Amino acid sequence: MNALRPARAADSSVASLLAPSALERLTRLKSDMRLGLPVILTGDGAACVVVPVETMSMERHGALMAGGATAEMVLSRKRAVALDMADLPETDVIAVPLAQQAGRDWLLAMADPARTVIHAVGMSQHPVRPGNTIHHAAIALAKSAQLLPAALVLPVADGLEDAMHHGLSIMDAELVLSELTRARIQHPVANARLPMAAHEAGRVHVFRPDDGGIEHYAIEIGLPDRTAPVLVRLHSACFTGDVMGSLKCDCGPQLHAATAAMAEAGGGVLLYLNQEGRGIGLANKMRAYALQDQGFDTVEANHHLGFEDDERDFRIGSALLTRLGIASVRLLTNNPAKVAILQAQGITVAERVPLQVGQTVQNARYLATKAAKSGHLLK
Repeated sequence: MNALRPARAADSSVASLLAPSALERLTRLKSDMRLGLPVILTGDGAACVVVPVETMSMERHGALMAGGATAEMVLSRKRAVALDMADLPETDVIAVPLAQQAGRDWLLAMADPARTVIHAVGMSQHPVRPGNTIHHAAIALAKSAQLLPAALVLPVADGLEDAMHHGLSIMDAELVLSELTRARIQHPVANARLPMAAHEAGRVHVFRPDDGGIEHYAIEIGLPDRTAPVLVRLHSACFTGDVMGSLKCDCGPQLHAATAAMAEAGGGVLLYLNQEGRGIGLANKMRAYALQDQGFDTVEANHHLGFEDDERDFRIGSALLTRLGIASVRLLTNNPAKVAILQAQGITVAERVPLQVGQTVQNARYLATKAAKSGHLLK
């Protein structure tokens, strides 16, 4: 394997091509966190071991806390508010100093609303403090990995030495935040004809983001005319509504009404974006559903878990449209935010086409919340 031997000066360009890019290193970090493997983040002249609370094993927790290690739990401010924590600083991320007896079960209870928290057990006498760059990166990574936004953070003297000694991934926190907020490039992977119930002329295009994440789909219904504004629907994946026919949302009826409207118009494009649960993932969506059964609305449930109202990235939709050569659309939506982001990304929205279907007794509060708190136009 000559290509993998230590590079001489003449081989430096080859070696640089073999080394992971910042984006590839970020993807490693997210994968490690989903496995419960600690990562090391650097920034502000410091280095910290970071491990998400949700996937941290009992054994790793014990190893991290051995010898009286100084540790903090990092939470989003919304989760801290849900926990009724006092004297919170005005920042999106909160660092909670931990007592030595803060066990893994207590940490899980702080992160997961399904568990009961006994505040006095794990918190030290030191006040909570605003999160620094490393803390913000830890929460952003957990969210991106679709984990509960909570992490155990421990400072280390030499991050690079610890990373090499334990075989851990290491990355600068500022670089993590920069890469996480950057719009992803959507690469076409494959496409094929697909006759459908909505229209016999159909074609599915599969796109893969440059971070190696889950694919998104552009589905041509009929024969869309690209010389005129194309009827388009940005539809976020909803397993419960699209597949199981859930009565708790209007997603399934909207999906079918959109494809029917495209077929009637002679053509259109359905952008099926894999951003389940407004971007928090199916597991967290089910946690939110459990909270809704306790009386929370959809936005309150997201906040109780530590997420924002909506964690989706609609820039994906504009990227797919651009790849398809579509510059002007008639957008099937009740959500003005979708119109705004497409226009901001250079897509002309010639018309917003209302899509008011699927109202049920079971989703009446859900729809009212979308109108009142998310600005959806339902009348």
